[in-house]
Amino acid sequence: MIVGVAREIKDRESRVAATPGGVGEYVAHGHEVLVETGAGAGSGFRDEEYVAAGATLVDDHAGIFARSDLLLKVKEPVASEYDLLRPGQILFTYLHLAADPALTDALQTQRVRAVAYETVQTGSGGAMALPLLTPMSEVAGRMAIQIGAHYLERPNGGSGLLLGGVPGVAPARVVIVGGGVVGTNAAAIALGMGAAVTILDRNVDRLRQLEHMLTGRLTLLASNASIIADAVRDADLLIGAVLVAGSKAPRLVTEAMVRTMRPGSVIVDVAIDQGGCIETAHPTSHSAPTYEVGGVLHYCVTNIPGAVPRTSTLALSNVTLPYGLALADHGIAAAVTRDPALAHGVNVFDGQITHPAVASAFDLPFAPLETVLSA
Repeated sequence: MIVGVAREIKDRESRVAATPGGVGEYVAHGHEVLVETGAGAGSGFRDEEYVAAGATLVDDHAGIFARSDLLLKVKEPVASEYDLLRPGQILFTYLHLAADPALTDALQTQRVRAVAYETVQTGSGGAMALPLLTPMSEVAGRMAIQIGAHYLERPNGGSGLLLGGVPGVAPARVVIVGGGVVGTNAAAIALGMGAAVTILDRNVDRLRQLEHMLTGRLTLLASNASIIADAVRDADLLIGAVLVAGSKAPRLVTEAMVRTMRPGSVIVDVAIDQGGCIETAHPTSHSAPTYEVGGVLHYCVTNIPGAVPRTSTLALSNVTLPYGLALADHGIAAAVTRDPALAHGVNVFDGQITHPAVASAFDLPFAPLETVLSA
């Protein structure tokens, strides 16, 4: 199979979908690998390293799309790339389709076989895990606090608070809505910096787990609208960390709640790539990351881990490589039949939506993957 590694063209997105070491694995499995010139530069990987691993460099961005049977990316295709996609092509990347109707339509129209990192799922119920989303959630959760601390500084538009305070001065109050991977990692960093942290989650069993996992100035609250409203009002830094796998994030923090926050407070909505869990949130970019609503600074960049591409690329490649090799070695039909976790990742297949959360988000027909494959 011809495997292509495209250079990311989303604003200031410097991650790359495969390291030279990963490329070497594809080559060792007998696949031809094409790498777009400069694809790894932002993550610190030189073109020469890819060539040494067995890749062929391709200067033309469109050429990578045209020649690849399996196209590896980090972020979803942007509008200028929609027409480059080909029928039957396997696209393996983050997609977040429930918040992106235009991309969903493009993938259907182009009859792409689209596998989303974020919906590859192992287990079910309380044992469910999202192995390809987890490392970027860890990065984004940890970064959310350092970003929030930066924007709380007065020269950056904030109220002028130090997260940990000092003896005789109270620490900043960090409120985290959602106690999953993002929320847990955000809390760990905030607590380590000495902040007073409140985590809200509707799953009381999860709160019990967090009580044993985290130490410091920590408050754990069972979430409902009234509790959220009270916590948001008192927050100096509010982190949106809600995830419903494959679905658009629920808007748990209303505009009315945001307008009760003190001027100079900061919001970081990490859920923004799934539509955001804060009503006043809308997507921003690394080039223009913030805006104000009611005197509250909002940071809603949709690719937060792209700011630390070296760490993020290494973490992402660690988990995506085995699944990418399965797709290349066996083809998509056999690969998803052999591995139910990978089957959960298939969002669109030959024009049909095969993930129920995506179909539900747009009230479109849902086609079970097994039915599509059997046809």
